[in-house]
Amino acid sequence: MNIALTGPLARKAEWKQRVASACNILEFDFGKELPEHDLLVDLGFDDHPERIMAYDALTTPLLLSCVKVQLSGVLAHFGVRHKKNVFGINALASFIDRDKSEMSLPFPEEKDAITPLLETMDIHPEWVQDRVGLVTPRILFMIINEAYYTVQEGTADKAAIDTGMRLGTAYPHGPFEWVERVGIRDVYEVLDALYQDTREERYKICSLLKTEYLRSVLG
Repeated sequence: MNIALTGPLARKAEWKQRVASACNILEFDFGKELPEHDLLVDLGFDDHPERIMAYDALTTPLLLSCVKVQLSGVLAHFGVRHKKNVFGINALASFIDRDKSEMSLPFPEEKDAITPLLETMDIHPEWVQDRVGLVTPRILFMIINEAYYTVQEGTADKAAIDTGMRLGTAYPHGPFEWVERVGIRDVYEVLDALYQDTREERYKICSLLKTEYLRSVLG
C-alpha cells in the first residue's frame, strides 16, 4: 500500500517507525506534486485545516491529525459538505506509536471504508466522538493545566508533582514529563481550542503555562 505522507518532521518520523514495515511511505510537501497513493496522511492538518479545500477533489481516503479541530466543523466551515472517506486521528507527538489509535470520523457509515487500510498498517482504532480534543488529550491536558496551577500557587514544584503522579496514580509519566514528550505548543493550543469550543473553566489556561508557551514561541 502506498501512503502519501506530509506533516512535521518529528511526527513523520514517529509515523514511519509505526507503519513503514507494512507500507510504502511517499513523503510530500503540501502544495507540491502529490504522489500516487492509496491513503493520504496529513499529520499537520490540525495547524492547517484550510488544506481540506485542496484535498476535496481526491477520491482516496484521508487520515488527518484532528485534535485541535473538530473534523466535521472543518468540513462545514470550508464548505466541503459531501466529502466522504475522511477520518481524524490523534497524531500528537508520542501518541502515534501506540497499540490503540484514537480516531474519529464525521460520517459513521464510512468506518468500513478505512478498516482494510488500517489492518494493513497494523493500526487498531479506538473510535471516539468527533470533538475538539478527542478523549485522551482532553483529559491529560486538563491534568497538566491543573498541575501548572499547583506550581503557580507554590504548593509543589514540577519534579514533586511528577513523582507524586507516578507513585500515587501509577501513571507512566507525570504531567510535566508529558509536556516534554508532547511539546508545550501543542498542549497550549489544544487547551485553548477546548476552551474556545466549550467555554468551560476547567480548560481555561493557567497563566504560568501560557507564559512558558509564549517563551517557547519567542525562542
